[in-house]
Amino acid sequence: MGFLNYLLYPWGFILQGLAIVHFIRRRPDTYWIFIILFLGPLGAIIYLLLEAAPDLGLLRQSFKFFPRRRRIRELEFAVHDNPSAGNYEELADLYMEDGNFSRARECYNRAISSRTDSPDPFYRRGVCAIQLGDFATALPDLERVVSADPSYDFHRAAGLLAHTYANTGQPEKADAMFQRVTRISTLSETYYNYASFLAGEQRMSEAREWAQRILDKKPTMPGYLRRRERPWFRRAAALLKRLPA
Repeated sequence: MGFLNYLLYPWGFILQGLAIVHFIRRRPDTYWIFIILFLGPLGAIIYLLLEAAPDLGLLRQSFKFFPRRRRIRELEFAVHDNPSAGNYEELADLYMEDGNFSRARECYNRAISSRTDSPDPFYRRGVCAIQLGDFATALPDLERVVSADPSYDFHRAAGLLAHTYANTGQPEKADAMFQRVTRISTLSETYYNYASFLAGEQRMSEAREWAQRILDKKPTMPGYLRRRERPWFRRAAALLKRLPA
C-alpha cells in the first residue's frame, strides 16, 4: 500500500479529493467513505471506477462551478448597462443553479413583465420561493404555469403546486392535486411530498404506502437513476422511521 502511495504521489491525494467530493455530493452507501480514507489512493480508484465513472456528469458539473461564477460576474456588470429581461433571466438561471435562490428570485422579478407569456420564469421563480420557504408567494406563479400547461416539466409543476397547497392551509386542494398528479407522474419528489402531506393529516397508513413506493422503485432502476434518486431514498427511509407502524 505504501509503495502504491509513493508511485501515485501527488496524484493519490487528488484522486482521494475527487472521490470525497463525489461522495459528499451523491451520498452513496456509508462504507465507501471508509474505503476511500483507509485504503488511500487504491480505495479512491476503486470508488471512482465503481461509483463515479457511471456518473461523470456530476464531476463535470463540479468543474463548471468556476465558469458559472465568472459568467455570473459578467452578467452582474452587464445588467447595469443593459437591464434587459433576457440578461436578468439568464442571471437568474445561473443564480438558481448556484443555489442562491434569493438572488435568483430577485432577478426573475426583474425579468418578468406584463408582456411575458413564457411560463419558464414564473415556474422558476415559484421554485425559488419554495426553496426559500415562501409558499404563499410561490402559489400564484405555480397556478399560472399549471393552468397554462398541466404537464409542465414532466408534471413536476403540478406536484409542486399540490405541495404548495399543502403548505398554505388548503388540504382539500392539495389532496385533489396530489391524487391527480400521482395518477400520471412517478417523480419521487412528488411521492415524498404527498407522503409528508398525508402524515401531517394523520393518515399514517397512506403516508407509509407512498413513502414505501419510493423505495420500491430502487431495485428495478438502472444504476445512473439510483444514484440520482439517492436523496429521495434517504428521505423516504427517514420518513418511514418516523411514522408509526
